Amino acid sequence: MLENKFTYWFISLIVIISICEIKSQNQLKELDLYNVELVRFDQDWLVDPVNQKTGLFRTQKGELIISNGLISRKFSLQPDGATIGFQNLMNGESLLRSIRAEAELVINNEKITIGGLTGQPIHNYLLEEWIPDLKPDSGSFHLVDVKWGKTKERFPWQKRPEWMSRDLPWPAPGTSLIFTYKGNDKWVDFTLNKKTSDQGRSVIISESFDEINPEWKLFISKSNTRNSIENEGKPGEIMAESNHAVFAELPNPKNAKVWLLNIDPGTDNSTEGGPGIVLLDDSKTVVKFNINTNENSFGIFDGNQYWTKGKYEKGESITLRVEQTKDFFVLSWLSAEGVCKVIEKISITSDVDISRVRVGKTDPKGGNSDKAIGERGRLRLNRFQILGEYKEGTVDEIRNKLMKLKEIQVQVHYEMYDGIPLMSKWITVNNDTDESITINTFKSEILACVEPESSVDAKKNWMLPNITVESDYRFGGMSNDNLFESSVSWEVDPLYSTQVNYNKKAPVLLVASPRWGPDKIVDAGESFESYRIWELIHSSRDRERKGLAQRRMYRSQAPWVTENPILMHVRSADTESVKKAIDQSAEVGFEMVIMTFGSGFSMEDTSAENITRMKELADYAHSKGIALGGYSLLASRSIGKENDVVMPEGMKPRFGHSPCLGSKWGQNYFRTLYQFYEKTGHDILEHDGSYPGDVCASEGHPGHRGLMDSQWEQFEMIKNYYEWCRERGIYLNVPDFYFMAGSNKTGMGYRETNWSLPRAQQEIIERQNIYDGTWEKTPSMGWMFVPLVQYHGGGEAATIEPLKHHLSHYEQRLANLFGAGVQACYRGPQLFDSPKTKRVVKKWVDFYKVHRDILDSDIVHIRRPDGRDFDGFMHVNPTGDKKGLIMLYNPLAEDLKKDIPINVYYTGLKSKVRATSQSGEQLELSIDRHYQIHLPVSIPAKGWQWFVLK
Repeated sequence: MLENKFTYWFISLIVIISICEIKSQNQLKELDLYNVELVRFDQDWLVDPVNQKTGLFRTQKGELIISNGLISRKFSLQPDGATIGFQNLMNGESLLRSIRAEAELVINNEKITIGGLTGQPIHNYLLEEWIPDLKPDSGSFHLVDVKWGKTKERFPWQKRPEWMSRDLPWPAPGTSLIFTYKGNDKWVDFTLNKKTSDQGRSVIISESFDEINPEWKLFISKSNTRNSIENEGKPGEIMAESNHAVFAELPNPKNAKVWLLNIDPGTDNSTEGGPGIVLLDDSKTVVKFNINTNENSFGIFDGNQYWTKGKYEKGESITLRVEQTKDFFVLSWLSAEGVCKVIEKISITSDVDISRVRVGKTDPKGGNSDKAIGERGRLRLNRFQILGEYKEGTVDEIRNKLMKLKEIQVQVHYEMYDGIPLMSKWITVNNDTDESITINTFKSEILACVEPESSVDAKKNWMLPNITVESDYRFGGMSNDNLFESSVSWEVDPLYSTQVNYNKKAPVLLVASPRWGPDKIVDAGESFESYRIWELIHSSRDRERKGLAQRRMYRSQAPWVTENPILMHVRSADTESVKKAIDQSAEVGFEMVIMTFGSGFSMEDTSAENITRMKELADYAHSKGIALGGYSLLASRSIGKENDVVMPEGMKPRFGHSPCLGSKWGQNYFRTLYQFYEKTGHDILEHDGSYPGDVCASEGHPGHRGLMDSQWEQFEMIKNYYEWCRERGIYLNVPDFYFMAGSNKTGMGYRETNWSLPRAQQEIIERQNIYDGTWEKTPSMGWMFVPLVQYHGGGEAATIEPLKHHLSHYEQRLANLFGAGVQACYRGPQLFDSPKTKRVVKKWVDFYKVHRDILDSDIVHIRRPDGRDFDGFMHVNPTGDKKGLIMLYNPLAEDLKKDIPINVYYTGLKSKVRATSQSGEQLELSIDRHYQIHLPVSIPAKGWQWFVLK
């Protein structure tokens, strides 16, 4: 079986080595048939090496599947491109319950869907036998080409191997797919028809009955206390006897031309008292149009008489439509499939001024009287709309606009990566017209996921599908979920009418779309590329497993985060102080010196004197094997009225004030940064207050046109700069979550005032920050802080200087940090002030460098620090020579001796562990059936103990 698997994957790899095009089903036959049993990786990818690669496969039906043995995504190619399956092979679960468009764009204010199939009967789940009957969306661009090949780097990366414990590939190996979509004449005709139909009209009122709007005036028959238009707390659900009046009334707005009401007939059994629309002037009913739920027919009242006409299918959702033209009220209905059928035209014999509109159950003349008591039933009003005039120009003008858009190509890109249940997605738009276009906004992913829970009632905290989503378009601080404020959202699904939640509010639709814009102008012959999102699939909700998977994702897609130089923050940028810091760093094995905030260092000083001095200092540092750089503040400062962001009314900048990156100052600031590094050869930028996501409504800044493109253009500036730094090996210390856009490190856990607390308290908080900060970050992704001199107050009790006088505390901090593989900003004038101090610092630097590979590996959490008992964690690397390193701390004033149970599953060790303590003592321990060892420890008071596991 194993040999068959290897043969199967080898053949698949040969097929995908060269870039291919699928122009017919014949070329698809070059791929192997998909066999999930041969593809599935049946071990634990977090522990066992995954040797198989990502491959492409076909099905007997001519569908395309991409899989790496951990996940698979299936696409239809006929009658259109669409995701028709998304499988978690680790646990056998389907992630997809409903087919949607592959993307959606608004270009030149025209909404364009990309691919997809329509006609799925319900959206709770997706059956294979439904797919052949599904149809392409007439309003979509359609699939014209498919290509595949190897993954490509997003941007160049100059590795700094001296700061890395292991080499990582770039780009992450895997397979890419590119689907190309275009419009055609049928799309033009369909869209033209839509734009001259209801969808082309302005929307005056749209009511989805999520709640009962207080502007409605309610009429509820008093024949029964159960009568309601909000039955059992469900707005829009009418409970009443047949032919009894329960309705809502609203003043009719000016310029109303069309009235639409979607109804689920439910169990109502009325005749002329069935649900519908009533239009009234000041004195009488002008038109009533309802469904006769008893006979599945339509009821009409023209102000004088009532009659029935036509039939509809029992049980289906009905949309009633009334349109007022110059001469008629046109009464029609739309079936669930969207087919419109005219039922009647009622002549308008004189000027009519509709002043009120009613929806719900009325008497035959549109009033609120009841007929004889009948059978009780329930029905639902799903949506009510009032539409106005058409929004656009003449038919010829609209057609010409659409014929231009038809020439645009939209490419949907997928990448799936080897050995990790991860894939990414993005879109590009190629402007093949002879004019510029504006990409107003886009959705690059619309994924209808299976809900992880079914809640009938409303919830504040929903359980989301078990997918970690990442994006390279995010900003706004150190939080790992700020992408939900910028680029990704879990939304309610408007098509999912059969979900359990009565209010249909389950957030199970994954949408990747920017909150603002981009409103990007793309010139003729040019292209636009969206940001990327990544979808990491989990097989468990265990916090440690999910965290380990996320850390693997960052190593795969942002491997520069594994660069982990040992760094010092020198507090003064004068030449003598910087050289002293460089010399001391070189003596004890530190690798980087940063001229910190408040040091007097300024990249914005473009004088020849400053540039020359900075180059000389960089050259000096390099001669000692030390990297050199400094601090620059971007946001959280005000430049002046002409250059600061202009926020829309009711909004404030994230930091209270901030310059606009698209202002003249912002453009000059980045020119200065580029030039500084080109001229000085510095190695690091500590970029405080990176672009925080502020929009800007100014129309006078040269870097953007106005509000809607301001966020996109500002982010592009910062992203392009960070990518430029990555290409040149410039290290980026950024207190924001810019990892996927090129940054190396952010805060591990940071509150400035905490470093003004007494030293003993700082020790515990430091370990808490590390423990909490490494659930989703690798040790190298977060920095800590050591205030060698006073920082934000606290006086002598908070300060380590003189270092030799507080050496036990200083060593505790070194043990905390180097034991975690976490680098801190050691801020002060010096790293040591005596030979003894120097020996202690060098001891821990040497410890880190000897064990760098395992210390830079993932942390598994053992016990969180609380000052009441031991605390600690374990580094794990199942593929390394050292499988684990356990680091334990004793905060108590007395020695601690005990046996500690430790789960070693993620070390990859199966039956025995050889543990070597810091004193050299070797223990051979058995692993029980729960993957635990019982480790005897003896930790001195206020001390630590560590063990290497092999």
